[in-house]
This record gives sequence, C-alpha cells and structure tokens, in this order.
Amino acid sequence: MSRLPRISCVILCHNYGRYLDRAISSCLEQEPGGFVLHEVIVIDDGSSDETEEVCQRRKGEIKIIRRDRRGFGQTLTDAFLASTGDWVALLDADDWFYPSKLRICANAMAGETLFLQHWETVVDSQGNPLLEGPHPGGNTSTLVIHRQAALGLLPVSNEIFFHTLRDVGRGVGLQDPLTFYRVHPRSMTDRSTPGVSQDYRAEVCSALSDRLRRMSREPPPWASARQLRRASWKFRSLAAAHRVESAVQRKKRLSAMLLMLGMLMDTLRARAPLDSWRRALSSVIAGRPLVRLATPQEQGASPSSFQ
Repeated sequence: MSRLPRISCVILCHNYGRYLDRAISSCLEQEPGGFVLHEVIVIDDGSSDETEEVCQRRKGEIKIIRRDRRGFGQTLTDAFLASTGDWVALLDADDWFYPSKLRICANAMAGETLFLQHWETVVDSQGNPLLEGPHPGGNTSTLVIHRQAALGLLPVSNEIFFHTLRDVGRGVGLQDPLTFYRVHPRSMTDRSTPGVSQDYRAEVCSALSDRLRRMSREPPPWASARQLRRASWKFRSLAAAHRVESAVQRKKRLSAMLLMLGMLMDTLRARAPLDSWRRALSSVIAGRPLVRLATPQEQGASPSSFQ
C-alpha cells in the first residue's frame, strides 16, 4: 500500500510581513485529506519590515529561513532545496490558500502527474474580490510541484520554468479556485510602464527555451529529448509574443511587424496553434495592446500569466 504524499508548504516573503500571518495560518489550517502536511517553511528574503517578528511569533509551528536579500529567483530555487516533502506547494506571502487546497490537490497526485495548476480568486489589498469570478492560475501561488522533478529544472528565475512539466504531458489543470491571489500597489510586477512587464516575460521565456534545448541532450526521467525540444520552441514563441506586445505598448508598430515573422516561425516549429499569432497580428495592425496597462493606482490589479 503506497503512503500518503507528503506536502511541503513554502512561503516566499520579502517585506510582506503585514500579510504573512494569514498566509501561514492558511497552510496550517488545511482540511484533512489524503496527504500529510510535512512542513511549513517561510523563506524571509532579507525583509526589513515586521516579517521577522511575525515569524518569531509562529516559530513553534513553522520552519524559518532568514537571510540577506537574494531575489525572487533564488528564493524560488531555495524553496525546493530547503524542503523535504514529496510535493511543494508554493505561496507568495501576500496570498493565502483556501482550506480545501491540499485536500483537492492530493486527489490529483496520481499516476505520472508531477505538476498541478489551479484557478484563483483575485482580491485587492484588503482581501475584497476584484473580479466577478475565478481567474485561471499559473503564478507561484497556484502551483503544486513534485519536488524531485523540480530539482532537475533548478536554478530558476521564475515559476514559469516549472510549467515545463505540464508541457511535456506531466501536468494536471484544476479549475477549482484554491488560492486567494492578492494584487496591490506593491506587487512585484510593474504593469503600468509600457513594455516593462512584457520585456521581463520575454527574457524569462528565452532563458527557459535555452535551458530546455540544453537539457534535451541528456533528458531527465520525466521527458524525452523530442518533448524538451518542442517545449523549447514553444517558450521561444512565447518570448517573441511578449516582445511583439512590448513593441505595441511602446507604440513601435514597425518593430512589432518585423518581430511577427520570427514569432510565426517559432510557433510553427513548436507545432503550436496559430491563435496567439493571429491575435498578435490583429493587435499590431490596429495598434492596440492585447494587455491593458494598469494605472499607477491599480498597479498589480490586472493579473496575467505566461499562458
């Protein structure tokens, strides 16, 4: 008889002390189910606010890793190096889990599944709903990942690296909203300056594409060389799409048109649907961005992912 999956909840925190206690409680107060809550870890990435005090109040219930600031990518990498469970449920400290999250996710931890992604409820800084219904996930707090598989993708700069597991057929998508995703003026991603968010996404996708191409020479147990090469082309295509969107946001339509050919070739190589390319082409022709920029007051209030 196989044992229940052990799940490590790892909270990533940099100056989100005002939200941290709720994030910790949401991990510790999970409904019982077919899993073991193996540990709750808080990685304090050089916070200068009340984060340390919150951790000390909860130190009997959690493991604490406090160190100098190293940035999001290293903190995300350390989430898997420091944890010891079979699965890792990631949580940004300004978000929190539904009580049913781990129970529902555990039911999907079967067969060859190595990656789980679920929907989210988007809320403002006070926890009030921002959207009428649930929103598709894809960001850090909506992912639960098999730790051993994730180790083969380290180091990472962004959670999109782990989406590779889905793209090689080892992922499951759940439409249950299982995380409250908080957006507020101090959210990490700048969505108000034209092109900035898209340029960042393009860099991440390009880096992942290069990584997967190298990995295809010596594939890990969970993917074939062919699957990794195809995923590499997919993320290269996504990088091109983000560069096109960046150019449109910056009102550089000629540059956007020149980028469209490369995006088309990468999409065809990835054997991906042409829907994204057609939408991008329409956007370029009309000169209208596909992604609405947030005003400085609502910075962070328009959730988006790499999908």
